[in-house]
Amino acid sequence: MKRDVAYYAHCKEQLARSPLFRGLSEALMDDMLGMFRRDSWRRGVQLDPSLFQQRLFLLIDGRVEVTRINPQTGRSITLFLLGPGDGIDMITLLNDQPHEMTPVALDDVSLISVPLTDARAWLEKHPEFNRNFLPYLGDQMRKLEDLATDLALHDTMTRLARLILRHVKPAGKESGKGERALHLINDLHDESLARMVGSVRQVVNRHLQHWRKQGILHKRHFQTVVTELESLQGYADEVTTQPHVEKQKASKSR
Repeated sequence: MKRDVAYYAHCKEQLARSPLFRGLSEALMDDMLGMFRRDSWRRGVQLDPSLFQQRLFLLIDGRVEVTRINPQTGRSITLFLLGPGDGIDMITLLNDQPHEMTPVALDDVSLISVPLTDARAWLEKHPEFNRNFLPYLGDQMRKLEDLATDLALHDTMTRLARLILRHVKPAGKESGKGERALHLINDLHDESLARMVGSVRQVVNRHLQHWRKQGILHKRHFQTVVTELESLQGYADEVTTQPHVEKQKASKSR
């Protein structure tokens, strides 16, 4: 990728803020970026999984949903929701086994990509990159563990509350008085949220409407914000002040 284009500077800025590249020297960043090429995908595009056995893709702008689909039933679940600075299917850096996963572009996305052989060479030549890569991979593994735990141990309302709380922006990122903005999932449709918690759109919609009536969530200009953080935390902990019948309704939506 040529260094004299504005996109190069934009890529460098985005990656410098990401866990994978944060803290790396400018010389190393330039050396690595020089190997990449520019890519773009249109919103709604589903990518062939075999593509990720050949090249490593890093997101610069937009979001990608990584799903697993049952071809017999058509049911799907979201494994990862990725944003700027994230790598897609990073596990391929460690082995060559194909993955049954389908990346879908939720927005018009900008990416950069490099052959896997070059990306694997970084792991051998640059211990600085390894110091970022291993914790990043560990964080992705923890997210899969959280997903498996939620599906096995919690009802749909609890899973949805936990999902929203994981995407609440840190303190100081409020979008209004007493409101907390969301990261990545702020404008997703109920269908997308349902895939992320292993449920269906109708059930997720019912829970969201319930929280909006309670004043826990608020939707403005297609953006969802959390207005009662402690109340939502109560649902995530499966301890609420609502009548017991409300909890029974939630349990039936497993």
